[in-house]
Amino acid sequence: MSRLFRCLFAFMVLLAPALAQAAPRAPVVLAAASLQEAMNDAADAFARTGHPRPVVSFAGSSALARQVEAGAPADLFVSADEDWMNALAAKGLIRADTRADLLYNTLVLIEPAGQHTRLSIEKGFPLSRALGGGRLALADPAGVPAGKYAEAALTWAGVWGAVKDRIAIGENVRAALALVERGQARMGIVYATDALASNKVRVIARFPRASHPLIAYPVAQIARSDNPEARAFLAFLTSPRGKAVFRRHGFGTR
Repeated sequence: MSRLFRCLFAFMVLLAPALAQAAPRAPVVLAAASLQEAMNDAADAFARTGHPRPVVSFAGSSALARQVEAGAPADLFVSADEDWMNALAAKGLIRADTRADLLYNTLVLIEPAGQHTRLSIEKGFPLSRALGGGRLALADPAGVPAGKYAEAALTWAGVWGAVKDRIAIGENVRAALALVERGQARMGIVYATDALASNKVRVIARFPRASHPLIAYPVAQIARSDNPEARAFLAFLTSPRGKAVFRRHGFGTR
């Protein structure tokens, strides 16, 4: 019996590497900060279909793109704007045949819950006066998509010059949201989906579609990734079932 056991043990030792290689590997996803709740729900739904649950890391799109450039061991990148995806594409760091516009969003002006400011967003609207002595929270306009869209919208309205020195900068859109939630900023500009995810802020008004570039979220597989589970998760995200998850969180889909 002991000899048989030793033979079986030796066989399992020899077989272990093959079994390890055959086991599916969870894809690693770098996703824009504004996708936190929706992408985690999508990862859970994907796992319920029998796949390993994706490992998702959230940050500003600019920070994530720099991680890809630095060689981060990731499989998919979901950006909150086209520019950062374009930058990676120009360097050959994504698989062009996997790229797709996954989602769409809009911008809203918010304030802490319990406030009751009435403002209509139009050319020349009195934002500076409405702020009083407070500040306006934005994601960093120097590189974070939500901040760039916000600056574009305020420039369209002709009020950027009046408020640009009163900005409270967050490293990403969720950091800007938190500044308003904690009352550290009188108002803020975030994505509509961020406001929907928080019960600590209220929406004052929605920015007109013409006030900023289209807010699209492109997704692509990273060029050095060879994980089949990454392709499977990408297919799920762009499927009717995956799109339904994002629509429940307020995102637009095709």
